[in-house]
Amino acid sequence: MAEDHKDTKSSNQMWGGRFASGPSAIMEEINASIGFDKKLYAQDIRGSKAHATMLAHQGIISAEDKDKMLHGLDTILSEIESGQFVFSRKLEDIHMNVEARLADLIGSAAGRLHTARSRNDQVALDFRLWVKEELQKTEQALSRLIAAFLDRAEEHADTVMPGFTHLQTAQPVTFGHHCMAYVEMFGRDRQRVRHAIEHLDESPIGAAALAGTGYPIDRHMTAQALGFREPTRNSIDTVSDRDFALEFLSIASIAAVHLSRLAEEIVIWSTPQFGFIRLSDAFSTGSSIMPQKKNPDAAELVRAKTGRINGSLIALLTVMKGLPLAYSKDMQEDKEQVFDAAESLELAIAAMTGMVTDMTIRTDKMKAAAGSGYSTATDLADWLVREAGLPFRDAHHVTGNAVAMAEKKGCDLAELSLEELQSINAAITADVFNVLTVEASVASRKSFGGTAPSEVRKQIAWWRARN
Repeated sequence: MAEDHKDTKSSNQMWGGRFASGPSAIMEEINASIGFDKKLYAQDIRGSKAHATMLAHQGIISAEDKDKMLHGLDTILSEIESGQFVFSRKLEDIHMNVEARLADLIGSAAGRLHTARSRNDQVALDFRLWVKEELQKTEQALSRLIAAFLDRAEEHADTVMPGFTHLQTAQPVTFGHHCMAYVEMFGRDRQRVRHAIEHLDESPIGAAALAGTGYPIDRHMTAQALGFREPTRNSIDTVSDRDFALEFLSIASIAAVHLSRLAEEIVIWSTPQFGFIRLSDAFSTGSSIMPQKKNPDAAELVRAKTGRINGSLIALLTVMKGLPLAYSKDMQEDKEQVFDAAESLELAIAAMTGMVTDMTIRTDKMKAAAGSGYSTATDLADWLVREAGLPFRDAHHVTGNAVAMAEKKGCDLAELSLEELQSINAAITADVFNVLTVEASVASRKSFGGTAPSEVRKQIAWWRARN
């Protein structure tokens, strides 16, 4: 087992001779970040290995020292992953914990690893690598969610349901079309993820504290070794930039809002009053007192995660808003927000993918509701424009009178007699009944991106080719 460093390393060693004594307990508490930035251990070790290899290639350190460093860093990685490594708060952060353990393992050669770098560019590298990897996970998770929606959309391209505005019945649509609306939403989220990866794909290592370094380093070599497109181009901006973290949180917040809107619909749809879907026991809970209850808790918790994720974005925006260039210690407050939001988003997407895949669609309930609220009224108005030659505003007025008549009789528009409709406008013929059913309504919406089943299937095919 690795030795506990706190007994062998003085708490003030890293400060050199500037401070005669170690920090107070309060200062240690506010200054230490190892409690959360140990999450960056793999990225920290990966960056150090690339840096050591570059230093040896450039003749700044010896090949022998490089080999010792690489072997020691691999040992530390193994110790951390096996749970043997002992993290010390007195060593503040992941960088000093790793460096101190490396000194235990390989002696004085460990001190050469920090040549031509600073903790400022080191943490920027570690954090950027972590966010890049998390974005790649998010992209994959969103692709799985999109695939789940494509499957449901294909299954229900013909299933009619009410479309809503203001949560009031507006026009009939198909459930497949409704599913494809979420495909578009989460497709935009995924595109934002891809753009964010492109934006952050620059290596910060080599910027050092803020001014670069006088050592003959090769930043292009380390960038390539670490999988970045190229190195950053300004050392001051490099160590003071957290745009990549803000962009991740912004993307996470927008995606969480989309997930929350979907969660809200699932909550509504699963009520007895709507009854459009039935969630399985895997994503529901019961009541401790009411045996008949089946609560959509998974959806409600996804909805709640949005506040947490949005709060993380506001927190980091506020941290960064007044900082002068270049690095300030305030920026230590960047990671916990991102770590928490990433965990919340990952869980929310996974839960929603499970619910979309698992829920039962009650097509009978959807169809019964699709014709409620005189949802084919617009079809009557459109028919009057096309077939009777009325201006749309006149057709709108005629249709309003027809709706008022149906409301008074307590029936649907399609249940009015031809004579009753002709009493409102003599130009109406029996052909009007061909457009007053919900099936005829959705089938007629063949404009690009419309709800007609034929159009829905075209959009499904387009997305399948790109998912």
